[in-house]
Order: sequence, then C-alpha cells, then structure tokens
Amino acid sequence: MEQKQNLQRNLKSRHVEMIALGCAIGTGLFYGASSTIQLAGPAVSLAYAIGGIFIYFVIRALGEMSVYRPVSGSFPDYAQLYWSPLAGFIAGWNYWFLYVAVSMAELSVIGLYVHHWFPDIPSWISTFTMFLIVNIVNLLSVKVFGELEFWGSFIKVSALALMIIFGLFMIVTGIGTESSTPIGLHNLWQYGGFFATGWKGLIQSLVVVTFSFGGTELIGVAAGEAQDPEKTIPKSVNMTLGRILIFYIGAVLVLVTLYPWNKVGVNGSPFVEIFSKLGISIASDLLNIVVIIAALSAYNSCLFANARMLHSMALHGNAPKFLAATSKHGVPWKGVIFSSFFVSLVVFLCYILPHEAFTYIMSIVTVAVITSWILIILTHFKFRKFLGTEGVKNLSYKTIFYPYANILTLGYFSLVIFVMISMPEFRIAVCLAPIWLAIIYIGYRFTIKNKLNK
Repeated sequence: MEQKQNLQRNLKSRHVEMIALGCAIGTGLFYGASSTIQLAGPAVSLAYAIGGIFIYFVIRALGEMSVYRPVSGSFPDYAQLYWSPLAGFIAGWNYWFLYVAVSMAELSVIGLYVHHWFPDIPSWISTFTMFLIVNIVNLLSVKVFGELEFWGSFIKVSALALMIIFGLFMIVTGIGTESSTPIGLHNLWQYGGFFATGWKGLIQSLVVVTFSFGGTELIGVAAGEAQDPEKTIPKSVNMTLGRILIFYIGAVLVLVTLYPWNKVGVNGSPFVEIFSKLGISIASDLLNIVVIIAALSAYNSCLFANARMLHSMALHGNAPKFLAATSKHGVPWKGVIFSSFFVSLVVFLCYILPHEAFTYIMSIVTVAVITSWILIILTHFKFRKFLGTEGVKNLSYKTIFYPYANILTLGYFSLVIFVMISMPEFRIAVCLAPIWLAIIYIGYRFTIKNKLNK
C-alpha cells in the first residue's frame, strides 16, 4: 500500500546507496574525526565499530518498514500509521529540524577548509557561495540530483579508499614520507597506549561518533523515489553500513597510525592536516578538495531529505498545504526553499562565530538525531505489533535479533545522552531538547484545533 504522491521514482539502487553515504560520510568524518581522536586516542577505531553496530540495527529496522511500505517521508509516516498522529507529527518535525541543523553543520566548516588555500577569505563568504550552489541543484529534477549526488559521493568515497591504501603503503614502506623509512605501527601505542585516554575517553567519543553516523537513515526517506524498493532498499541497507564502517574505521585507523594522535589539531580537516605535516602537499591539497566536495554532497543529501519530509507531512496535514507542491519534474520545490531559508542562518553564525559555530551546531544535531533514531526503534515495536505473528512471517525483508537488538540500541542511546550531560559543550543541547519537543507538541495541538474548526 502506497500513499499517493507527485514524486517520481527515478532513483536507482546506486543513487539510494550514495544518498545515504552522501550525508553519513561528510563533516562528521572529515572534520569531526579530530575530536574523536583527541577523546579516544588510537581506540577511536573501536568507538566507530561500536557505534556502527547500533546504527545498523536502526537502519535495518527502518529498512524492514520501508520495504513493507515504501513512501517518501519514511518513519514519520510509519510513526503516524502504526503508533499515533502525535508520534508522526513529532517524528516529522524533529527530523526536519535535524536536517536543517545537519545542513548548517556541513556548511559551517566550508570556510575552514577554504582557509587551507585562502586564509584571508571570510568563512561566511565561502559558506554562502556553497549554499547557493547546492540549492540550485536541489531545484532541478530528482534524476539530476541523483546523478550529481552519486558522482559527488563517488569522488569522496574513492578518495577515502585511495587515502587508506596510500596510507597503508606509507606505513609499510615509508615511500612518500620525507625520511622514506617505514612508519610502522608504533604510533598506535607509543603515546599512552592504544587506550591512551582510558575507557572514559572511549565512551565520551561515542557522542561524536553518533553524530558522525547521522544520515544513514536517508535510505528510508529515499524509498518513495526508488525504483523497485523491494530489491533496492535491502541491498542498500546491507551494503551501506558495511561501506561506512570500512571507511570510518579504516580511515581513522590509518590516521592515528600515520601520525601521533595527540598532535592532531582542530583547525581544519585532520586528513588534510596530517598529510600536510608529513610533507605531502599534493595529497593534502587533493584531500582538501575532497573534504569540500564531501560537505557539499552531505548538504545536498540533507536538503533532499528535508524537502521530501515536508512534502510528506503536508500530504498528511501536519505541515502547511503549500509545502506539498511539486514542480513538473516532481521536485517539492517549495519545501526546498522553505528549508533553505532556515539553513541560511548558518551564514550569519559563520560571520559572528567562524570557529565555534560547528561545535555548537554539532551538539544540537546529536540530540536531534538520537531523538529520531529512538523514534524509529519505538515505531518498529509498534509496527511489529500491528503486523502480528502471521504478518511478520510474510515479511520479505526482516531486521535481525528482534526484539533484543532494539532494546540494546535504546540502551546505547541512553548511554550517549547520559555522557552528553557530563560534557559541558553538549549539556546545553540536551537541556534544550525538552523545550523543542514541547514546542512541537504545542504545534500539534494547534494543528489539531484548526482541523476540528474546519
């Protein structure tokens, strides 16, 4: 059963996979990795492995619901159908807010990347320029968007793979370094050991790791525009997480092996910084191009998700009706413009807080993404109850280890929230979360009242 929409199913399997990779492999890795390395030391690779397992449980549960009911809008639709109208309303608007914040996070670091070549250009100018480019792309047809996103993600994924291979080559042979001697593995334990910051540092790093994996659930959002979702979604779910884990774990492990973890700074991408300090300027310049493409690709995917979310909510009466409008190419163009208006605030933030903007935005994103993932897991419980024993048996694609995986995942997110409260830079975002949810609830009551008066 599929809700009536004006969107077009022009996304192939490779597009769906790259849309999820496009948002999940962005600033969280290329810039945020410096924070996780400082918190966990060489054990940062273990942190990404732990976080990746629980995120897989989330997207697997979402994949099960998406194959059964492939709609653009994803889990807010499922929350409304299988749980309650209030749950759907909260899920939808929180997800919209999440990707406004993620978009701002991706754009907020563009200026820092550009400073690698042009330190005198103000950050807000670079941010504004990239903001305009991505918005124009999103107003074109979904097929054009899919192709551009595919190639943008392909470039950064390919560059990551080459970086990992080249880094391993340097570690083993030393070719490419100034001394031409093998780097070896000693950096993994020489500066305080593999668990250099202890278990506390490892657990704290899970906060940034969780932020980094945001975007993997875009597979479900893209389901409404995917060709043959019964084949596309399962394939995308199974392949995407494996690729993300390989690139995250592989990339950070190579970084902390190539260079002492305690000397990695936060003034730009650690990928660019490390290769620059190793004396390989060409590699650092190429990687800087890649991290800029990565940020643009991630924002591109986030804006795609936001517009589709607004379109879906408008069809359900949970957002203003004008947001359901689509162009002749099937693009929810009013949703694109509406979301872009709020994302544009990042230009102002980069003007007044060019270096601190990312940290503040990241804390808000982390709370919002955890809220969305918790809602996905809770909705999945309701979905299974709705289907009943016989309905579950007939599912063509199922999650694994149900219900234990769901319960453990909720426990993991509870741990991350508790850790955030203990960290000053994240505490304020946790404290503001109830206020945001209260605002959404007030909006829901207002919407219900208007519906009853009509």
